[in-house]
Amino acid sequence: MSEIRKELKYLSSHEWARVEEDGTVTIGITQHAQDALGDVVYVEMPEVGSTVSIGEEAGVVESVKAASDIYTLVSGTVVAINEALQESPETVNSSPYDDGWFFRVQPDDLDELDEALSADDYRELLESEE
Repeated sequence: MSEIRKELKYLSSHEWARVEEDGTVTIGITQHAQDALGDVVYVEMPEVGSTVSIGEEAGVVESVKAASDIYTLVSGTVVAINEALQESPETVNSSPYDDGWFFRVQPDDLDELDEALSADDYRELLESEE
C-alpha cells in the first residue's frame, strides 16, 4: 500500500493538499499517483499570480508512460511554484510529499478543503481500486 499521510487532504484523482503555517495550501500528487505514472520527465505548473479554481486543471505532469492533469483542492491565487521541478522533475518520484510538491495557493476559502478526502477516505478509495 502506498504511503498516505494523515495530515493531508486528498482528491480521488490522486492529488494531495497540505495547509502550511502561513495559511497557504501546498498541492502535489500522491505516492500512488507517481507509482502509476512511472518516471516523471516534465511538470507544467500554473504561473505565480494566476488564479486557480477548485476541481479545475491547474497543471500537467508527464512521465515516460503518460501525461496527467493536476487538479487543485482549493480556489485562490498561486503564490509559489516548485521551480526545482523544472530542472529535476524526477523529484516527484523520489519525494512526492516533501521535495516534489507542485505549487502553493493562497486560498480564497480554506473551508473548501472540507470537501476533500481524509487520509482514511483516500485509503479506502485505493483499496477499492485494487
